[in-house]
Amino acid sequence: MARGMRSSLDVEYSAVGEGLGMREFWLYVWLRRLAVVAAHIISLGLVILTSILSRPGTSLFSWHPVCMSLGFCLCMTQGILLFSADGSPFCFKSRKWKVRLHWFFQAVLLVCGATGFSFMVASKNIKEHPHFTSWHSLLGVATMAATVLQAICGVFLLFPKLISTHSFPRLRLYHATCGLVAYLLATITVMSAMFTDWFQALVRGTIWYIFLLLPLFPALVVMNQITSAFLLKKKITS
Repeated sequence: MARGMRSSLDVEYSAVGEGLGMREFWLYVWLRRLAVVAAHIISLGLVILTSILSRPGTSLFSWHPVCMSLGFCLCMTQGILLFSADGSPFCFKSRKWKVRLHWFFQAVLLVCGATGFSFMVASKNIKEHPHFTSWHSLLGVATMAATVLQAICGVFLLFPKLISTHSFPRLRLYHATCGLVAYLLATITVMSAMFTDWFQALVRGTIWYIFLLLPLFPALVVMNQITSAFLLKKKITS
């Protein structure tokens, strides 16, 4: 792939740090790195905590939160943060290697999403409950649709010969923007799950509020990473 076709997710820049003194700059850098490391830990922690609460194997539905948290909390987050230069364990790898790993995470995400969706549908069919009657389920469908469309867009970026060279920069921008939208949708869907009867029957009080706020932190880190790449693109082209 041509040098000018580098993914905007791979840009190591943030305009927020401009104009700072040396000490403030390095403090800002370390805070960014700590934030990325914390996002990695939280994404993994959400999967572990969800698995403990759902006790997979006790019912068909118990696999739904496990699969969805594994796909959208862990794989989706790791698939984006691996392009970060701030605290990512893959920061020393080549961009080609990162793109391949990104696709691996995306593939696992789609498999986990489809599997979790199937378990939820099967569980409701057995219990004869109506489908898509809550905000959580509707948001989940929207998130799945956005994720599939995002993957299709990524296919064209992975195989640039399928599109014209003039369309590549614009498609790259769409890919990053739609990726951010899909991630924010996934975050809202995860948070809406905590308002369901199933979750509120298991978690109450102060711990419930902690669970509610946890998905927001990785979302802020991901949003900062993508928007910082856009700021650099705008700075270079202006």
